[in-house]
Amino acid sequence: MVLVVGSTALDSIKTPHAENPRLLGGSASHAAVAASFFAPVKMVGIVGEDFPKRYLQLYKKHRVDLEGLQIVPGKTFHWAGEYEMNMNNRQTLTTELGVFETFSPTLPQSYKESPYVLLANIAPALQHHVLDQMSRPKFVIADTMDLWLNIALPDLLRLLKRVDVFVLMTARRVN
Repeated sequence: MVLVVGSTALDSIKTPHAENPRLLGGSASHAAVAASFFAPVKMVGIVGEDFPKRYLQLYKKHRVDLEGLQIVPGKTFHWAGEYEMNMNNRQTLTTELGVFETFSPTLPQSYKESPYVLLANIAPALQHHVLDQMSRPKFVIADTMDLWLNIALPDLLRLLKRVDVFVLMTARRVN
């Protein structure tokens, strides 16, 4: 059993060849669906009432347990970006946090015993909050990005002592 906690979003992607609005996005979304090919998955996240039913059906098709997915009044986190021709570089056009701005992951009782945990990219303070609710997981992975190095370094450094694997994504401009 894998517990995945993180963002669930709608992403609008523009490339030199196509534009697709409001695709399924968010670190928890992608990790939960990917992990479902290998193990049962429980997902914790938050979406607004505008979250498309087809994405809930996708989770269900992959047998992702959604007891921990909060569906609340308001708008789902939305990110829009444009990729350059090489697809390595992108520019953020819009970030609308919506209901994600007040997200505080609360684990259902049945999730607290999960042996494997992926703390997908969310604020380190929220990752700590999740671990504080857990009952000794066997293996914990924390995913983060350079933003948290810049604005939440003390929490991030403290988190390192509580995880088995740490994944850091950095923004890099290739010229």
